[in-house]
Amino acid sequence: MTHITAIILTFNEEKHIARCIQSLQAVCTRICIIDSFSTDRTIEIAKDLGAEVFSHVWENNYAKQLNWGVQEATIQTGWTLRIDADEYLTEELQQEIKQRLPSISEGISGIEFTRKVLFKGHWVRFGGFYPIHLLRLWRTGLGSCEQRLMDEHIVLSAGETIRFKEHVVDENLNDMHWWVLKHNNYARREAADALNQKYQLAFTTDLTAAGNSQAHVKRAAKNSFYNRLPLGLRAFIYFIFRFVFQLGFFDHPKVWMFHFMQGLWYRLLVDINIFEAQKAASDDPERLKKIITKEWKIEF
Repeated sequence: MTHITAIILTFNEEKHIARCIQSLQAVCTRICIIDSFSTDRTIEIAKDLGAEVFSHVWENNYAKQLNWGVQEATIQTGWTLRIDADEYLTEELQQEIKQRLPSISEGISGIEFTRKVLFKGHWVRFGGFYPIHLLRLWRTGLGSCEQRLMDEHIVLSAGETIRFKEHVVDENLNDMHWWVLKHNNYARREAADALNQKYQLAFTTDLTAAGNSQAHVKRAAKNSFYNRLPLGLRAFIYFIFRFVFQLGFFDHPKVWMFHFMQGLWYRLLVDINIFEAQKAASDDPERLKKIITKEWKIEF
């Protein structure tokens, strides 16, 4: 049997955590929760299902939190798996892991899963949202989360990557009020990431860290084309491209709301944050850094 430790970051995930853990129990020998001091029943549910819980203050930086959790958990299993609390492994993926992982060659260090996003019970199949391939399983010690404020990926220090065909499902059960609050926070983090890339406020982001993966292709397109377009206008262009040319209108009408909110409203919000920060700081990097760390409370 090939042993796997799963890492899950949580904060008030009582709606999702049992579903996530139960989908992992078939393939993982150890499940570790890295909790940001939840005030609901997240910790209670996780412990009842046999998960270990580690508590660590959230610094509005996913990469720092995940890398802290991996280190603090002192993982001894051969493989490490990353999953979000509102995701779960399908039974087909559980079987694929059990069948294929024991025979993986030594030269393979990472395994990509295909993510399937559901919104209001409907599959987000078009608009560039499927298939999305993410490196979620890696040989312990050979993977870490790259230092970015948004769109963080696991990068390998050695070895090759292969892809399993079955799905990890992303299905958040919270209401739209919660979704808007979450994306308000995301918008500032993405704006901070963009400003850091432009002004080199803290760390240097390696835009090629994701190698030749799907993530790298998207990142290169965003850096070479999208980021060169005027603020605001680019959000409208992206939405039209996604909804029309990437066939988002073929999705269920309930999913149209997702494409509009995530593909237009959110992108406009990111640009508004960038514009306001640059105007307030008069493009002074030191003043920009203070706005991000003091006012936005985002740690680099």
